[in-house]
Amino acid sequence: MPKLEAYDRDLPYSYALGVYPALECLRAAPERCRRLLIHSGARKGEGVATLIEACERAKVRVEEADRALERIARKENCYAAMVFQKREGALDAHSPHVVLHRLSDSGNVGSILRTCLGLSIGHVALIRPTADLYDPHVVRASMGAMLRVQAAHFDDFAAYRAAYPAHAPYPFMLTGSRPLREAACGARLPFALIFGNEASGLPEEFAGTGQSVRIPQSGSVDSLNVAAAAAIGIYAFQLASGALEEPPDAAP
Repeated sequence: MPKLEAYDRDLPYSYALGVYPALECLRAAPERCRRLLIHSGARKGEGVATLIEACERAKVRVEEADRALERIARKENCYAAMVFQKREGALDAHSPHVVLHRLSDSGNVGSILRTCLGLSIGHVALIRPTADLYDPHVVRASMGAMLRVQAAHFDDFAAYRAAYPAHAPYPFMLTGSRPLREAACGARLPFALIFGNEASGLPEEFAGTGQSVRIPQSGSVDSLNVAAAAAIGIYAFQLASGALEEPPDAAP
C-alpha cells in the first residue's frame, strides 16, 4: 500500500480522526472508505473492537500503523483514523440549500454541516475562498455529517446563482430588512439561506439580493457566531416550511 501523507488540500483522500468519527465515516459512506488505521495499543478498547468488526463486514482493510497515525494526527493520543476518498457533491435543483459565503473557520463549517443534517437540509453550497471541506478538523466537527450532506463548491456567488436561479435567496445580515419569523413564514420554495464570513459577514450588496433577513437579538452583543445564527435560521425556515414537526406546547 502507498505511504500515507499528512493531510493536504491537494490530496485525493482525507482522514476521519478518532474512533467515533471513523465509525461515522464508515456508516455514512462505506464505498468511499479505503482503509482503517489503528494504534497497536487500542485493539482491546470496546469502541475500536466495534470499529474493526464494522470494517470487516464492509471489507475495509484494517492496519496497525502507530507511526502513520502520529504523523497524520500530529498528536500521540489518536487511536484510529479512517482514510476516505474525496468527492464533490451535487446539489438538488428542487431542495432547499444553505449557502456558506467565504467561511474560513473549519469548526464553524463542520458544525453547520451537522446542523443542516439534523434539520433535514441535505444540500450546501460553499463559496470560495472557503475553509477546506475535507480538512480533518471539518470532518471531526461535523461528526461524519459532511459525508451525508451534498456539498458543492462555487468560485463566487454569481456562479451559484447561475446554476440555481430558481432558488429564492435569503441573505442573513445584521441590517436585514425583515425579521426572521416574518421572513420564514413568507418564504418561497425552494429557498437558499445565505450566511457570511465569521469576521465580515455578507458584503453590503447582498442587501439587494432576494429578501435580507435579520435575527432579532439583544444589544448586549454585536453579533451571533455564524454557526449559531445558521442553526437558528435553518430551524425557523424548516419549521415554517413544514419540513420539521412543530414542537409540542409547553405544559402550563
